[in-house]
Amino acid sequence: MRLLSAALLLSFVCYSQDSTPKERARGVRDLAKQGASAIPQIVPYLKDESVDVRKEAATAIAELGTIQALDPLQAALADKEADVRIPAIAGITNFYLPGYIDKGWTSSIRRVGRGIKGRFTDTNTQMIEPSLQVRPEIIATFGKLVQDDPDLGVRSNAARSLGILRGRAATSNLLAALKNKERDTDLIYECLVALQKIRNPESAEGVMFLITDLNERVQIGAIETVGILRHREAQPRLREALDRAKNNRVRRAALGSLGMIPDEANRSLFESYLTNRDEGLRAAAAEGIGRLGKTEDLARIEKMFNEEQKKTAQLSLAFAAVMLGKRDLTQFSPLDYLLSSLNNSSWSGVAAPFLEELARNQAVRESLYPNLSQRTAAEKTEMARILALSGDQATVKVLEDLSRDPDAQVGLAATRWLGVLRNRL
Repeated sequence: MRLLSAALLLSFVCYSQDSTPKERARGVRDLAKQGASAIPQIVPYLKDESVDVRKEAATAIAELGTIQALDPLQAALADKEADVRIPAIAGITNFYLPGYIDKGWTSSIRRVGRGIKGRFTDTNTQMIEPSLQVRPEIIATFGKLVQDDPDLGVRSNAARSLGILRGRAATSNLLAALKNKERDTDLIYECLVALQKIRNPESAEGVMFLITDLNERVQIGAIETVGILRHREAQPRLREALDRAKNNRVRRAALGSLGMIPDEANRSLFESYLTNRDEGLRAAAAEGIGRLGKTEDLARIEKMFNEEQKKTAQLSLAFAAVMLGKRDLTQFSPLDYLLSSLNNSSWSGVAAPFLEELARNQAVRESLYPNLSQRTAAEKTEMARILALSGDQATVKVLEDLSRDPDAQVGLAATRWLGVLRNRL
């Protein structure tokens, strides 16, 4: 113990304000190797005169990631340098969503936020659990950053974090940032993705003007956002975007968004694209027909599912078939196909959101319960999450059984999501 104390004392002597910034930065890294217990000793470096030292301190505290890190990181959000504010944003986000940053992360690699988003669905998995409460002052501060910070990288990172943290209270800030005077497309796109995650229906009207944006990435983001928010008033503009689209990327987004807003008035559009050469358009059309919910469409959709050769369209046809009432979980059935796709890392990100939407239906959940314990570890782990988000009291017993699964990892995941389900109920 005496040797350890002496080493710490020597560290403070070597890396005091009398030393060089490079030495002090190295001292912060040395302290960080001791773990979270060193946070109080690192905190003073957040006031260092050197931005490099302050950045090193903010990054170290962010990576240590315990509750002790929250207060100093919140204070670092007021630093005059963007290179300090960015790791502070990431560190706070990482506290609520462990794994958001990795060891060795530095602010420079996230200087400009770039959204990473899976296939267009009404869910997005990089978010905290719904039952997790974030300090209101954090959401308020992030909201001010996304709207007013002088650095666009800070604003983009704050927008991304607001989505991950489900920062509904900052909706107005995100909408204001869509109209930033710089017309920064990265910031606009991050705000759109955040609004998709927050899912405040009242925000949809504030996105409408971007449906015809000249930047394709922004246009597609806006199209998807109004679809996810089920904004019925957006349908005329979505049809116009579909008609005027210059490529299939925009067509897929517009048709898919219309498919998120069930309306028989769009049936002829879905029918016209259901056999299109482009598998993405076939997929979007199938999803639209599935959400219309007319059981007389089932026989045709099921036949197309059995004959489809492309994975993207086949998954969408499977989703549509289950939506239309094909809920049996026999081998090679549409529901079995969706579940089995959870084992493929290339397709699990498509199948999981479909299953999440389907599991909101009690009849679908009841079809999933009987043989869930016989599925693979990947399937059981993902279904524990999905069922926790939409299940009812009957789901408690299912997750209790999974919590005793022979596979320890499955058991741990089920136990965690069982807690989420009980809190939600």
